[in-house]
Amino acid sequence: MIDNVVLIVTGALHERDVQELLDKCHPLGMFDSIATLAVAQNMRELYRLVLVDTPLAPYFSENLSHEDLDEMNIEIMRNTLYKAYLDDFAAFCNKLGGTTAEVMSDLLAFEADRRALNITLNSIGTELTRDDRKKLYSNFGLLYPHGHNELSIAEDFDQIRAAMEKVPAYANVFNKLGYGESQMLDKLLYEEEVKRCMACYEQQFHYGVFYAYMKLREQEIRNIMWVSECVAQDQKARINDGIVFLF
Repeated sequence: MIDNVVLIVTGALHERDVQELLDKCHPLGMFDSIATLAVAQNMRELYRLVLVDTPLAPYFSENLSHEDLDEMNIEIMRNTLYKAYLDDFAAFCNKLGGTTAEVMSDLLAFEADRRALNITLNSIGTELTRDDRKKLYSNFGLLYPHGHNELSIAEDFDQIRAAMEKVPAYANVFNKLGYGESQMLDKLLYEEEVKRCMACYEQQFHYGVFYAYMKLREQEIRNIMWVSECVAQDQKARINDGIVFLF
C-alpha cells in the first residue's frame, strides 16, 4: 500500500495518466479512493482527503507536514512510512512470542538494516541532513543504535562499508564485495535475504513461513524480470550476473 501511494503521487507529479498508474499498482495494496491521491498538493492534504480511512492512517498522522510533494519529500514520506510500519510490525511479532517472534525478529531486523543502508547510500550528495537521515532509520535491528550513529555521518561508500563491517553478520556480506564493486551490493543483500528466508523453514509451528514465502516469490519475480531484460537487450551472457538462486 505504501508503494502504491508513492507510485500514484509521483506519477501525478510528472503528469502521468492516472489509469496507467493504477494498472501498475500492487493488487494487495489497492483501496477504493486510491485514484484521488493525484489531487493532493502536500502531505496534510494527502492524509485528510484520502488516507485517513486506510490502514496507513496511524503511520501518516504522526508525520504530517505542509511541504509540497516534490520528489525529495515523496522519498522522505516513503521511508518515514516504512520506518513506522516496520517498527509496528516488529512490535506485533514480539507480542506473539515463541518461534514466530524469534524468526520474524531476524527477518525484520535484516529488512530494517538494509533500508538504513539504502537510505544512507541514496542520501549521499543530497540536501538531506545527518539528523534527517537518522530519523528515517528504524528503531531496531543489528545496526541499532551504534551502527545508525555511524551511518548517519557517513559521507562516502568506504565509510558506510566500515560501519557495516562492525556487525559480523554484515561483515560476511561485504567480504564478498571487492573494492569498487558497490554495484554488486544489491545482489549480495538479496542472497542474504534468501538465505535467511530459507532458514526459517527449518523451524516449526510459526507464522514466519508466510512472510518468507512472499519474500521468496518476490525474488523469483526479480529473477524473471532480470532474465527478460537481458534477453530483450541481447545481453544473454549477463543473465547469471543478476540471478539470485533460491535453492
